Amino acid sequence: MQSRWSDAEAQSYVERYAGSCPPDLALRVYTSRLIGRDPSLVLHGGGNTSVKTKLRDDTGKELEVLCVKGSGWDLGDIEPAGLPALRQASLLELRALPALSDEAMVNAQRIRMLDASAPNPSVETLLHAFLPHKFIDHSHADAILALVDQPDSEALCRRLFGDRFGIVPYIMPGFALAKLAAETFEQDPRVEGLLLLKHGLFTFGDSARQSYERHIAAVSVAEEFTRAARVRIDAVGGSQATPSTRYVSLAPVLRGLLGEHQRRYALQLRNSPQIQRFVARTDLASVSQVGCATPDHVIRTKRFPLVLQLHPELAERARADSIRSQLQAYREQYRAYVARQSARKTERIVPLDPDPRIVLVEGIGMIAAGPSAAAAGIAADIYEHTIDVIEQAQSIGRYETLPESDIFDMEYWSLEQKKLGAAKARALEGRVVYISGAAHGIGAACARRFANAGAALYLVDRDAQRLAELAEQLRAAHEVLDLRDEGALRASVARCVARFGGLDGVVSNAGVAPQSAIAACKTEDLEQSFRINFFAHQWLAAAAVEVMRDQGMGGFLLFNASKAAWNPGPEFGPYALPKAALVALMKQYALEYGALGIRCNAVNADRIRTHLLDEADIAARARSRGLEPDAYYRANLLGREVTADDVADAFVYLATAPSTTGSVITVDGGNIAASPR
Repeated sequence: MQSRWSDAEAQSYVERYAGSCPPDLALRVYTSRLIGRDPSLVLHGGGNTSVKTKLRDDTGKELEVLCVKGSGWDLGDIEPAGLPALRQASLLELRALPALSDEAMVNAQRIRMLDASAPNPSVETLLHAFLPHKFIDHSHADAILALVDQPDSEALCRRLFGDRFGIVPYIMPGFALAKLAAETFEQDPRVEGLLLLKHGLFTFGDSARQSYERHIAAVSVAEEFTRAARVRIDAVGGSQATPSTRYVSLAPVLRGLLGEHQRRYALQLRNSPQIQRFVARTDLASVSQVGCATPDHVIRTKRFPLVLQLHPELAERARADSIRSQLQAYREQYRAYVARQSARKTERIVPLDPDPRIVLVEGIGMIAAGPSAAAAGIAADIYEHTIDVIEQAQSIGRYETLPESDIFDMEYWSLEQKKLGAAKARALEGRVVYISGAAHGIGAACARRFANAGAALYLVDRDAQRLAELAEQLRAAHEVLDLRDEGALRASVARCVARFGGLDGVVSNAGVAPQSAIAACKTEDLEQSFRINFFAHQWLAAAAVEVMRDQGMGGFLLFNASKAAWNPGPEFGPYALPKAALVALMKQYALEYGALGIRCNAVNADRIRTHLLDEADIAARARSRGLEPDAYYRANLLGREVTADDVADAFVYLATAPSTTGSVITVDGGNIAASPR
């Protein structure tokens, strides 16, 4: 590992924050980002950093303060506001206390903050405070964890680092660890940092650069040591089979079985060569069940993954039963673990869900599960690095983690659980929604509304630029697609399943609006209109139903109909005919698949500003009615213009209406001639 310190970049941070914070705090932000942007050091809010500096309180008095990473901030993009300031002298006074509960510690830290509105400081704030150094860095570097997750970790660390680092036995983060770390340092004040067994690395220094580069140097020593021994990994590895398309057929079944208890999970597959090699290890059943690389990870990945055995020789139903049986065994194992550990507690323990967050499958890879796509991605990132730690650790000795009692204490620690957030789940949290024609108008409005409701989105359209821009804004998966191609559309649904593990809903929105007197309409033009305005909806719905059937969790199919299905206009027959058929299609799906819990509905919109008709067409239609274009959009019973957002709100309502199917909702401001009956 190389230092990425740059004098020029460091100075640019000092200049960027000049006037808003002192130079040493600006440099703290700089090196925090250097650490936070390297996933082999920290992941998803892990690690913490601090600087001791001087700031003025609300009376104007200059005080020595500790600025330490705050809760909710990620080192990779931290700002000065993410390093809340606490009165250092008052923090030091806490060290004289014989004990301090977690709740009292959190309160003690908050009442010592300069800004009461700042985020809660790190649970390791007192460790930073009790050490005298100006700059302190803490990470869970993969290579360091490979050293400290060993049976003889202290001897191994002494062998590699000599007296350069103090060695701290494992204690849960908090007041006791802070005192022990300070005492370890005081036994030899010449040390450059501390190695916390089964936990991670602390380094410190008089300057931001010194602390950072000591950190990089220590990780480099560990990397070089493990690199020389990595060849031993191949001795226990199996074949490095290329993952097959079996995942696309497996994922909906697994996702449905994970959701049997009214929970929804998004899945994410990782199948890099390293992961493929790992899941093919002949000792996978044992080495994968040792535990988390660092206890902080347990809330994201659970203590162990599920090693899933597939039996391709079994029939489809029998294979699903086998997966269910293995999943149930995992859940029972988790419940037994909770029961064992709860028995030694005086307080009441409320068990968390017993579902795995990581599933390892030979020939397929690593599957991460989370209550949202983002959570699944975090679990995947963490376990991918856990695999690296395990393989490094095994190459130099034996991977060994904490006893289950310590892992349980961390998993059920209230301060750790707060990292997951207590916000109420949004209406479509954990749902995967496929939206066609998503780049413009109603489709784009639906994408925004469904994203706000918590859905994981797969967006398709043929306008590559607009689609990419929207997908970037919403952090959505997307694909440029010609919906007139049935094979391409079905393959697109399969890619959605590969991306998220399944599919919960469809907003079938894409369409075109050709115009012609019906008797003069060319057959090929009418066929093309039916291909987009009817058959593309049928192909998408059929592909989605196959996935939903395998999941067994129901779902929804939503279609963008039109007032033209009930109230066609002159020379609009090539559009109205397939739209009328589309409404019949919706009802047929509602009739045939309601028993599977699949709800099918449509929205009937009218006079929405979209890209289907250009301004000249709108002006002509308005003139034919004796209206100006703006008045044309308000020509309804309510006298108000209906927007794409209004239509999107109706789609979200239908997506969340558990008892509504076979229905058409009008969103047109009122048009009696087009009212469904």
